[in-house]
Amino acid sequence: MREVSRDRMKAVIALLPSVILIGVFVYGFIGNTVWISLTDWRGGAALSENPVKNFVGFENYVELFTGFLDGRFRQDLVNAVYYSILLLAGAVGIGMFIAILLDRKPRGEDFLRTVFLYPMSLSFIVTGTIWRWLLAPQGGVNILPTYLGGEPLHFQWLSSMKTVLVFDWQNLFPIILYAAAFVFIVLGLGKLRRDPGRAFKRYLVPGVVLGAVVWLFGDLLPRALFMEETHGFNLATLGIILATIWQYSGYTMALYLAGFNGISQDLMDAARLDGASDFDYYVHVAIPMLKPITISAVIILSHISLKMFDLIFAMTGPDNAATGHPALNMYLTTFRANDFAKGAAIAIVLFLVAGTFIIPYLVASYRQRRNAR
Repeated sequence: MREVSRDRMKAVIALLPSVILIGVFVYGFIGNTVWISLTDWRGGAALSENPVKNFVGFENYVELFTGFLDGRFRQDLVNAVYYSILLLAGAVGIGMFIAILLDRKPRGEDFLRTVFLYPMSLSFIVTGTIWRWLLAPQGGVNILPTYLGGEPLHFQWLSSMKTVLVFDWQNLFPIILYAAAFVFIVLGLGKLRRDPGRAFKRYLVPGVVLGAVVWLFGDLLPRALFMEETHGFNLATLGIILATIWQYSGYTMALYLAGFNGISQDLMDAARLDGASDFDYYVHVAIPMLKPITISAVIILSHISLKMFDLIFAMTGPDNAATGHPALNMYLTTFRANDFAKGAAIAIVLFLVAGTFIIPYLVASYRQRRNAR
């Protein structure tokens, strides 16, 4: 017992400096940012030696989501959602496909693996500069058809003003709640056979109740607070999404390839003896076994999609509203408009969005460790 107590004491002493530093320089500054977002720290006087900060509560957050002058932030938030979804679909899908091809041990596997992984070693500034040249309206990708005798393309990869998938901002809140209700119901149906009581109690009943509440009362709050304005997916963001997928497909490839190499060869041999084709093996055996890798890739890429400031800055500049992002908006609001309070509010919104990806993963990991004991 004494040896165990001594080991614990040594562990606490060893970890204490790191805990203190993280508490001060991470969570302390997060708390300070929250406080600043609840004040009116803005204007020319904000740069004075002793600026006056008055507590205004959630006024900055209300302005971001309902104010007339903050329509760009709302479009940037919509852009961030599309950036995240398309980056996840493209990088995970292409990375997994390349990993499956390399797992077949083709000639030059080592060389090909290096080629596909190389883009990740570049900074977003370098990637943005390269792809800005490639997607120039009068060159790059648009003139490729001319090498085959065709006409050049005229698509404006980074400056298009066309918007698709347009929706009313007032309908966003009900849409999110309906999506949450749908997820609950799908999870409940998936667990219904194994644990009916838990499926009904934790998923099906809350999902149905949430859907019913949204159907009956979901439009009251948005109509009372949210402005009636339209947002959508601007085609100018396609160029940025392509550049990001190009850079991070190699990263997901490396994750999946390491996972495939870690699967015992006996499983593949057993699947083939049972008559499974290569397609069946990867779909029904290999890929399901790599679920933790998929979850890790989704979380990491989701965080990357929320920190695309430098790539967008390099490709389209800070003033192109069509390709905006909350991180870029935060920079402009804070350091150009000297509105430190609203810039802090944007930072906290991004922090909360990032938390929606990482918190469920941490909770699930904690439950798995607890159940494994």
